[in-house]
Amino acid sequence: MANITFKRLGEQEYAKFREDVKKIFSIAVIETFGNPDDQEEIIPDNDINVSLYNPQCETLAIYADGEKIGGVVVKIDSQTGINWVDLFYIYPDKHGKGLGLQTWQSLEKRYPHTKIWRLITPYFEKRNIHFYVNKCGFKIVEFFNKAHQDPGRPCGRNDFQDEYFIFEKISG
Repeated sequence: MANITFKRLGEQEYAKFREDVKKIFSIAVIETFGNPDDQEEIIPDNDINVSLYNPQCETLAIYADGEKIGGVVVKIDSQTGINWVDLFYIYPDKHGKGLGLQTWQSLEKRYPHTKIWRLITPYFEKRNIHFYVNKCGFKIVEFFNKAHQDPGRPCGRNDFQDEYFIFEKISG
């Protein structure tokens, strides 16, 4: 087992975090759909900034035995205890070593007052779906698509951005 630790990032570190998110989140999109034909970004800066600059969110670098292995943004609601994982990634060269699960378990310990964890994952992200459902114990509670659109999120950009699952895990 690795010793998982977190370092809260300041605004001066957001550019590198954004770069990592864009690079890593693009991998599955490109593998599934190929390179985008137009100049539209797979995950625009503004989408990432919504999380980075949200006062309820904490942006953290993830370390295993002192080596940086990824990052996470969590949205903490101390009133309701319903917390969101907005962005979470482990560097691809660290996949398959159990570090994602160890990181998840460390996040749960870091936020012990969480009643419910929630997150969003695109429908085609089979590795993520496997990880959250089979490894971490999440349940899929909703599937947004053209027939069932999320009223709080704009649709019509790309198919892969309009179809996604809401995952939920009840703590305890």
